[in-house]
Formats: sequence, C-alpha cells, structure tokens
Amino acid sequence: MKLTRISNKPILEPSDNNWEKSAVFNCATVYENGLFHMIYRATDIGGHERFGEYINCLGYAVSKDLKTWHRLNEPIVKNDVPQELRGPEDPRIVKIDDTFHMTYTGFGNRFSGDYRICHATSKDLVNWERQGVLLDEQNKNSAFFPEKINGEYLLLHRRSPDIWIASTKDFKNFTNHTKIMSPVHKDEWQSVRIGIAGPPVKHPEGWLLFYHAVDSINAYRLGVALLDYNNPHKVLARQSVPVIEPELDWEINGFIPNVIFSCATIEHDDKYYVIYAGADTVIGAAYINKCDVIFDKKDWLI
Repeated sequence: MKLTRISNKPILEPSDNNWEKSAVFNCATVYENGLFHMIYRATDIGGHERFGEYINCLGYAVSKDLKTWHRLNEPIVKNDVPQELRGPEDPRIVKIDDTFHMTYTGFGNRFSGDYRICHATSKDLVNWERQGVLLDEQNKNSAFFPEKINGEYLLLHRRSPDIWIASTKDFKNFTNHTKIMSPVHKDEWQSVRIGIAGPPVKHPEGWLLFYHAVDSINAYRLGVALLDYNNPHKVLARQSVPVIEPELDWEINGFIPNVIFSCATIEHDDKYYVIYAGADTVIGAAYINKCDVIFDKKDWLI
C-alpha cells in the first residue's frame, strides 16, 4: 500500500503573520459539516532549538477541497499557560459524541524534558477549553480513539521509542498502560523509534493506524498497521514497507530535512486522507482509496 499525494506542492505554507512567518507544520485535520478544518502548529522561527527560542502557536484554517485554505489571522491557542510557555505542539483531534477532543504536546522548557501530553475540548473547533495535563511524564504523540471501547476511552501515546495504549473512564485517570508496537531493527526505516500519526480510523477489518518511523539518520517516514476492532492492544497486521517517504524538494529540504510527519488521518469520500508536514516547514496531503487498503501477506510483519 502506498499513499498518493494530492499535489506536488504544499497545501499550506507560512504567511506574513509574525507568529506563523517561519513554519506551518504538524496539524490536526477533521472533516465536519462539508468542510476540512485544520488546526496547525506554527512557529515564528524554525521549530527546533538550534534555530533559537522559537514560540509555538496553533492556527486555524478551513477548506472545501484540501487545496485552497482560508485561515484566521490570529492563533486560536497561544503560549499563555505555564506548561506551554514555549507553546502547544502537534495537535491531534477526534470527535466523541458532540465534543472535539484535542490532545497535543505542551512544551514548557522550564527544565529538561518539560513536555507533557495536554488535553483541550471544543464544540466548534475554534474556541478551545484547556483540560490540563493528561500524563505527568515526558510523553507525546497522543490521540484518543473516536469512541468508547469496552466501556472505556483509550489513549494512544508514546513512551519512547514505542507506541502505547492507556485506558480512562473520565479523561483524567489513566490505567493499563500497555506497549503495543516497537521499532523493527531489521527494517532500517523504522529501526530507531516510532509514534502514531493521526488518530485511528475505522476499517472493515479493524482500526487503521498510520504511524511515523525514524531511521538511524533521523529521516521520518509513515507506516501503517491494523489494530483489532474490539481489542486495539492487539496488532493484527503491520506493513513492512513505508506508505510514504520524503521524495519532493519540500519534504527533503527544510528546517528539519527528510521528514514526513503526520497528525491527521481522515476517512472521507471512499478515501483515507493523511495530512502531513514536509521537513517541519510546510504542509502537504496524500490519500489512499479505501478499496486499495489491503494487507498483503507478503508485506506483513505480523
């Protein structure tokens, strides 16, 4: 299985606004009421310590077709609470009942390892109410499943270098932390660490989960796995080759070279769309037709 880019050009690039003049990248995207809604990470300078003390904000953009976007001039979430002194990063969003749940990384930078999984909720995707830190530990790359499973909400997260699942009944207390996926040392492209891409989406055979993987030279690609529908702790299949990797100039060259990183998977119009960042600088989009999502046994790891 391979993803097909909807365009060879980025779908969103930095603007003249100071808070997003340098980079727009790792974004959540959902389809609601006939529109694609994007919540994207933006920085005033390159989003890595080697470029200086950058500030993260989250911006909002909307589109009918994933190609032409209209965005707000001001960020919708700023660096205005202690856990987010350097700003919110890498949002992922699911809708549970009538509420949107956004998990993201709060980067405080008050001490080494000062990044935590944070939670916010919204009814309209623009106005967000912070719910605070979910896990008081160094952690990131998180998303809820979009519905209760066996009476509990499940949270995917990363205790480096692996993907984990935890359970909660109230979005506050988490139990049963279980490692479900690890790097594969025989596959160089996913040999160092892995983490989820967008939240899991439904597939006739289980939960479809795209994930990012890092190799020994810090290049990022996306892979795909299938989790059991009733017991997502069980990995049914995992493709041994990536579904997309840096190939275009803006995926290879940018603030962080050779990176494709996603926080959004959308099921819509008989397709699965993956919205991703290229080189931590701009945003692109790719898709696969639902009928082409076949876990061919010759490519399985499991």
